[in-house]
Amino acid sequence: MDLIKKYDLNERDVDRIIGMAWEDRTPFEAITFQFGLSEAEVIRLMRDQLKLRSWKVWRARVQGRKTKHRKLRDNTVGRFKADRQRAISHNKIPKR
Repeated sequence: MDLIKKYDLNERDVDRIIGMAWEDRTPFEAITFQFGLSEAEVIRLMRDQLKLRSWKVWRARVQGRKTKHRKLRDNTVGRFKADRQRAISHNKIPKR
């Protein structure tokens, strides 16, 4: 089943998920909490939405990265706040 249809994601949601997945300090658990997608589903969504080369670069970058997995993180790694975070309510980007 198509993930976008399964989770009723619009284009803005997909863009936000991709952005969160690229961010080093945003763990997969944050994406799960906000959008309901598991890590495996995020990986599948990224593979479907990115060009092959971009997906390979992202996958190599994320694989085994401690900051992307909350259980592997140091307690010294705090929350990361994106520049646009103050304008985001529950990580839904408002109309501009």
